Amino acid sequence: MSIDRRHLLKYIAGAGLFSLTAPLLPAEEQVARATRGMPAPRIQDISVIETEPAGVRLTVVKITADQDGLYGYGCATFTQRADLVKPAVEKYLKPFLLNKATDRIEDIWQSCYDSSYWKNGPVLNNALSGIDQALWDIKGRQAGMPVYQLVGGKCREAVDTYAHASGNEFQEVVENAKQYMAQGFRNVRVQVGIPGMAGYGSSHSGAVPLKALHDKPLFEPAYDMRRSLKLLEISRKELGEEVGLLHDMHERLTPNEAVLFCKEAEQYKMFFLEDPLSPEDLGYFQQIRQNCATPIAMGELFNSPHEWQPLIEGRLIDYIRVHVSQAGGFSPARKIAILAEQYGVKTAWHGPGDVSPVGHMANVTLDIACYNFGIQEYSPFNERTQAIFHGCPEMKDGYLWVNEKPGWGIEIDEKEAAKSPFTPGQNNLNGGWGEIRLRDGTVIKQ
Repeated sequence: MSIDRRHLLKYIAGAGLFSLTAPLLPAEEQVARATRGMPAPRIQDISVIETEPAGVRLTVVKITADQDGLYGYGCATFTQRADLVKPAVEKYLKPFLLNKATDRIEDIWQSCYDSSYWKNGPVLNNALSGIDQALWDIKGRQAGMPVYQLVGGKCREAVDTYAHASGNEFQEVVENAKQYMAQGFRNVRVQVGIPGMAGYGSSHSGAVPLKALHDKPLFEPAYDMRRSLKLLEISRKELGEEVGLLHDMHERLTPNEAVLFCKEAEQYKMFFLEDPLSPEDLGYFQQIRQNCATPIAMGELFNSPHEWQPLIEGRLIDYIRVHVSQAGGFSPARKIAILAEQYGVKTAWHGPGDVSPVGHMANVTLDIACYNFGIQEYSPFNERTQAIFHGCPEMKDGYLWVNEKPGWGIEIDEKEAAKSPFTPGQNNLNGGWGEIRLRDGTVIKQ
């Protein structure tokens, strides 16, 4: 038999039992409040943390909610144009978002995305990524769960990774790769320097073999092709058949040269070749697929769905390698992974050293929760970074382990971060890349 609160109080008063049952009333009120639910937190403040531990400029957005002790962090790092992200957040997104409910992540993402009218630029996308990831962090902290639990839970126990082995000469690369393998890595990216040229991933101080018509860093594709293919031959022979070999072409060859390189590399049974073409030359992926079965990873430079969607739908790549903050954050990256799964394409999110630990945790969360995970690029966290960011993903035997604390599981020591401010005029180009030219002076894509 049920009885409502009013009749219960009348019965208690009539029976002279009110003084005995009074302690029960506060508990009843607490239950009533709990069943009504708490109001959604609202955005009270948005700030930007800029810090440069060990020479790497990292940008993190912090959203503070209107409930005591509730906040979240999101990675917005864009090292090549680092000074532009903070004003994008503070001058444009913050006024737009103050007092909005933190639980409407998708609605906030879409409205911010549309607010600039012109879309898919790297500055806006990184600023938006900081907002998006910070809101996911808040939601995880509210729930008392890591973010991966909010999107379906684990598909695997830990995240397989690859390390970077480079060197001036072939044997130096091989020895570095063997050291990583001894640490438990099953997959290694190999890069070798080109004598006198600006090879990607490793330098070489040898004499310049060509007479250039300029005084800038020199690169010639034919030299790079021959030396990189020789590296793959030596690496496969000396490292054995079991290790997964990777190599980054970094968009430096012409389209036809890239097709030829991928075809010649097929014999080395690679884990994948990375970025054989620039985003301007996506049409040539069909030629690569028609000519060889070399696994291809692409997407580090992508900002827009118009770039990755045709490659995924055409099954022209094997791994989608988007930089999560360049795409706009955790929310769109998860959609990319879901789309890719339908076409048999796996994930290999960009994970260089110039991503904050918050961004790396977003990567690892996607890796743990997405069925079509492929591999994760690994970059170690230096001591200075770990002094600022507490709770970085942990590396064991070549696997990254996600933090099990609520949200991203990362706390930032803002006082420690302030001790490493951005350095003005970094690399004399404020963090931007310089030019590399062919012998005749033509600038190359890189």
